[in-house]
Amino acid sequence: MKRLLLAMFVALSVGLVVWPQTGQSPTVMAEPKAEQKPVEGYEAPHFTLTGMDKQTYQLNGKRSKPLILNFWASWCGPCRMEAPELRKFYQKFGQQVDLYAINVTSDDSADSAKTFVQTYELPFPVPMDMTGEVANRYRIQAFPTTYLIDRQGIVRKTIIGMIDASVLEQEVRKLLAEKP
Repeated sequence: MKRLLLAMFVALSVGLVVWPQTGQSPTVMAEPKAEQKPVEGYEAPHFTLTGMDKQTYQLNGKRSKPLILNFWASWCGPCRMEAPELRKFYQKFGQQVDLYAINVTSDDSADSAKTFVQTYELPFPVPMDMTGEVANRYRIQAFPTTYLIDRQGIVRKTIIGMIDASVLEQEVRKLLAEKP
């Protein structure tokens, strides 16, 4: 009898822990977590990087515009296919969102990255992750990987692999619709 009561108590406890996580409606935004993690619902890891244009680019919490972080390397085939789409997207939404195309230079070379940017005529900032520290913070496992970050600095979407332009536009429209 004691074992049965113990088993019921354990099952109920597990149910109470799991239920709030799985019982939420997917359309309800979860309360942001203060901890910095490259995970949806958490504050995006902070960083400061120098761009190809020698300007400083950073993420450190709240922003005036949503931010798209796109991690890439010049040798990456899907990154080459995605580049023209990102350029078109930025031409359409560049006044409403920030887009940082972070070259993971520790897995690439600065010269190859520069050639890539010139070839695809990328008009947005290209911060250079020379040491790979930012890529490590964001747990980059594949190129390209893109994070959509809201005005509060919270990760709202992660896209591993090449971005479909229509999906990116749809997701960005959701970010823009959120109240600042």
